[in-house]
Amino acid sequence: MEALYTTEALATGAGRDGFVRTSDGSFEADLAIPKEMGGSGKGNNPEQLFASGYAACFHSALQMVARQAGKKIDGSSVGAKVSIGKQGEGFGLAVVLEVVIPEMDHDEAQQLADKAHEVCPYSNATRGNIPVDVIVTDD
Repeated sequence: MEALYTTEALATGAGRDGFVRTSDGSFEADLAIPKEMGGSGKGNNPEQLFASGYAACFHSALQMVARQAGKKIDGSSVGAKVSIGKQGEGFGLAVVLEVVIPEMDHDEAQQLADKAHEVCPYSNATRGNIPVDVIVTDD
């Protein structure tokens, strides 16, 4: 792969109960273990950051494939639900991507979403590693 862009983030403190920031200082966040996992929940967690990145990246991929197909997807959105749970001796992730394309036939919208799943860098990085479901919803 020829890199078009590279970014860097540094985590300090106690991992999930620490702090993260990008090398250029444009993003920083206090991190906290979610209450559901025994933490305070008073900060962001890696799963929220991953969900945010995946949703944004997938939405860009969806817009690109729609443009290439000559389709308008005004008002579209992508939500990413990232779950973490026990897997063997460690932990694993699972993702559900919820795609909304108002005023588009469900099957046509699903075809665009499936095509976006083929080209999205996050989808390519996770393919075969974690379960990712792409679901088109009407709201």
